[in-house]
Amino acid sequence: MESTHTMDVRIGVLHSPKELALELDGKPDDVTKAFDEALKKDDGVLWLTDRKGRRVGVPAERVAYVEIETESGAKRVGFGS
Repeated sequence: MESTHTMDVRIGVLHSPKELALELDGKPDDVTKAFDEALKKDDGVLWLTDRKGRRVGVPAERVAYVEIETESGAKRVGFGS
Protein backbone atom coordinates (compact mmCIF):
# COMPACT_ATOMS: atom_id res chain seq x y z
CA MET A 1 0.00 0.00 0.00
CA GLU A 2 1.40 3.37 -1.06
CA SER A 3 1.31 6.17 1.51
CA THR A 4 0.18 9.75 0.95
CA HIS A 5 2.99 12.31 0.91
CA THR A 6 4.18 15.53 -0.66
CA MET A 7 5.46 15.34 -4.22
CA ASP A 8 6.74 17.74 -6.84
CA VAL A 9 5.03 17.44 -10.22
CA ARG A 10 6.46 19.01 -13.34
CA ILE A 11 4.43 19.12 -16.54
CA GLY A 12 6.01 19.85 -19.89
CA VAL A 13 3.65 21.69 -22.23
CA LEU A 14 4.10 21.46 -26.01
CA HIS A 15 5.25 24.69 -27.69
CA SER A 16 6.03 26.32 -24.33
CA PRO A 17 9.59 26.99 -23.14
CA LYS A 18 8.55 26.68 -19.49
CA GLU A 19 7.21 23.72 -17.58
CA LEU A 20 4.50 23.87 -14.92
CA ALA A 21 5.78 23.01 -11.45
CA LEU A 22 3.37 22.08 -8.66
CA GLU A 23 3.74 20.78 -5.12
CA LEU A 24 0.98 18.27 -4.38
CA ASP A 25 -0.16 16.14 -1.48
CA GLY A 26 -1.31 12.66 -2.38
CA LYS A 27 -0.17 9.50 -4.07
CA PRO A 28 1.93 9.46 -7.24
CA ASP A 29 -0.36 6.78 -8.68
CA ASP A 30 -3.33 9.19 -8.37
CA VAL A 31 -1.54 11.72 -10.59
CA THR A 32 -0.67 8.98 -13.07
CA LYS A 33 -4.32 7.84 -13.17
CA ALA A 34 -5.54 11.43 -13.69
CA PHE A 35 -3.10 11.80 -16.59
CA ASP A 36 -4.21 8.50 -18.13
CA GLU A 37 -7.90 9.44 -17.84
CA ALA A 38 -7.32 12.85 -19.45
CA LEU A 39 -5.53 11.22 -22.39
CA LYS A 40 -8.46 8.86 -23.06
CA LYS A 41 -10.74 11.76 -24.02
CA ASP A 42 -10.42 13.75 -27.25
CA ASP A 43 -10.92 16.99 -25.32
CA GLY A 44 -9.47 15.78 -21.98
CA VAL A 45 -7.95 18.18 -19.51
CA LEU A 46 -5.44 17.21 -16.83
CA TRP A 47 -6.66 19.00 -13.66
CA LEU A 48 -4.52 19.10 -10.54
CA THR A 49 -4.88 21.04 -7.27
CA ASP A 50 -1.69 22.11 -5.50
CA ARG A 51 -1.05 22.32 -1.76
CA LYS A 52 -2.26 25.95 -1.68
CA GLY A 53 -5.61 25.03 -3.25
CA ARG A 54 -4.85 26.42 -6.71
CA ARG A 55 -6.34 24.37 -9.56
CA VAL A 56 -4.34 24.03 -12.76
CA GLY A 57 -5.74 22.57 -15.96
CA VAL A 58 -3.72 21.57 -19.01
CA PRO A 59 -5.32 20.20 -22.19
CA ALA A 60 -4.11 16.60 -22.46
CA GLU A 61 -3.21 17.07 -26.12
CA ARG A 62 -0.67 19.73 -25.06
CA VAL A 63 1.08 17.64 -22.37
CA ALA A 64 4.57 16.57 -23.45
CA TYR A 65 5.45 14.82 -20.18
CA VAL A 66 4.57 14.58 -16.51
CA GLU A 67 7.39 14.11 -14.00
CA ILE A 68 6.52 13.08 -10.45
CA GLU A 69 9.26 13.38 -7.86
CA THR A 70 8.92 12.03 -4.34
CA GLU A 71 11.45 11.50 -1.59
CA SER A 72 12.22 8.10 -3.10
CA GLY A 73 13.03 9.39 -6.60
CA ALA A 74 11.30 10.40 -9.81
CA LYS A 75 8.66 8.68 -11.89
CA ARG A 76 8.23 9.97 -15.43
CA VAL A 77 5.27 9.32 -17.72
CA GLY A 78 4.48 10.89 -21.02
CA PHE A 79 5.01 10.83 -24.71
CA GLY A 80 6.85 12.76 -27.35
CA SER A 81 7.15 13.00 -31.08
